[in-house]
Amino acid sequence: MRRVLYYGWFLILLSCGPSQKKEDTRDSPVKGSINISVDESFKPVIEEQIQVHHSSFPATTIHASFKSEAACFRDLQSDSTRMIIVARGLTDEEAKIFENNLSFKPLYGILAYDAVAVIVNRESKDSVFTMEQLKNILNGKNPVTAVMDGKNATSTVRFLKDSVLRGAAFGTNVVASENSQQVVDIVSKNPGMIGFVGLSWVGDLYDKKQMDYQKKIRLALVECVACIEKDVFARPSQASITYGEYPLARPLYYILKENASGLGTGFMNFMSLERGQLIFRRAFLAPAKMALNNRLGKIKDAD
Repeated sequence: MRRVLYYGWFLILLSCGPSQKKEDTRDSPVKGSINISVDESFKPVIEEQIQVHHSSFPATTIHASFKSEAACFRDLQSDSTRMIIVARGLTDEEAKIFENNLSFKPLYGILAYDAVAVIVNRESKDSVFTMEQLKNILNGKNPVTAVMDGKNATSTVRFLKDSVLRGAAFGTNVVASENSQQVVDIVSKNPGMIGFVGLSWVGDLYDKKQMDYQKKIRLALVECVACIEKDVFARPSQASITYGEYPLARPLYYILKENASGLGTGFMNFMSLERGQLIFRRAFLAPAKMALNNRLGKIKDAD
């Protein structure tokens, strides 16, 4: 009788053993699923980053929501959003708040350099602007209609208000569209308007859709305020951003809220290393992490 009872207890203990371990659902740099929020003005290039990342690491899923810069920062405060991609880093005050709430500081850094492109209709008479002329358009002294990628709180709106208007208010001639795509559409149909949009939407010479845009719009030339020579004007491009010739260049930041090496870290590393930096370069942005310069080579003839 004792042997039978002993055998029964042995089966019960065995059934509760290692075979009943719960599956580990934590993500890692090469597997799992996460949510990120992305500044809408960077949508084309980040969609390409995610597409290539998924093909390289098929066990991963990155769910990206594209929205205004302010909405991205609000999302960063929630537990469901691991990373945001925006046009600025954290302020000291924001870093302290996150450190107090999370017990660690979020990581952030610059991945690439983008620009706010000034676009005009193909039939527009004006396609060359000084910074003073842009300022007068944005503050309303020049009543030409200016189209933005949102009513407020977008990175483009914040950048122009800080860098061009120096904190002053926009004029009543500045109007808002729903998104960057609509800015391009409106300007392409209205010769009397001027638009402000992220270069990622209009600067990719390999993208058929963007090449079609450039049949209807032009990238305006803007005065180089940092150039030693006078009367130097530049269009937004990889070269003019890299050499500081285009005055409306801006950084593209990641902010990562991850205290362990998870999928957010993996995606950040992917964008920071060669493949990700080449994607930024191919999109005609300026990579910030790696110098991907062309080099001339010489081949000696065989004797």
